[in-house]
Amino acid sequence: MSEAPGAALSMEGDCLVVRVPLRIKRRGGRKEIIAPDTGEEGGPPRPRTNEPLALMIARAHRWQRLLESGRYASIRELALDAGVDNSYMARVLRLTLLAPDIVEAILDGTEPDGLSLARLVNLPASWQEQRERLGFGGSPARAPLAYSPPYGPTLRRSATHLLKSGI
Repeated sequence: MSEAPGAALSMEGDCLVVRVPLRIKRRGGRKEIIAPDTGEEGGPPRPRTNEPLALMIARAHRWQRLLESGRYASIRELALDAGVDNSYMARVLRLTLLAPDIVEAILDGTEPDGLSLARLVNLPASWQEQRERLGFGGSPARAPLAYSPPYGPTLRRSATHLLKSGI
C-alpha cells in the first residue's frame, strides 16, 4: 500500500493513526476538502476548476460573440431565444469584463476561496479594482500584452469543452 504525499502513519496505543494533509476551500457557499491528489508521483496537487464559474464565463463569451456578430439585435432577443431572463443574461454578460488573470485563475482552479457568481457579477469594470475586491492582491503576475478575448488558448480549450453540452 502506498501512502499519499505528506501522509503519515503511526501507532498510538492500540490505534493506527493516519494523518493526511488537506485543505478546505469554499466554493459557492460549500466547503470542499482538497486532498493531496497529485496525479503524478511526487508532483504538486492539481487544483480543481470551479466548473460552474468556468461554465458561466464560457457562456458569457459565447453570448457576447452572438451579439457582436449581429445574429441577435439585442440582449432581450438573445435572452428570449436562450430561454433566460433579460436581467440574468445582462449580469452574466458582465463576466466578459473580468480581468484576464482572474479568468485564468478561475479556469486553473487557483481563484481565492469563496469566489462565487454573485461576487463576480457586481464588479467594477476596472481590472485593478476587480483584483482588489476579489483578493487577487493588486497587479497580475504576468500582465496580458493586449486585450484579446477570449483570453487565449486556456479559455478557448475550457470553453470548447464546457460548451459541448450546449448552452
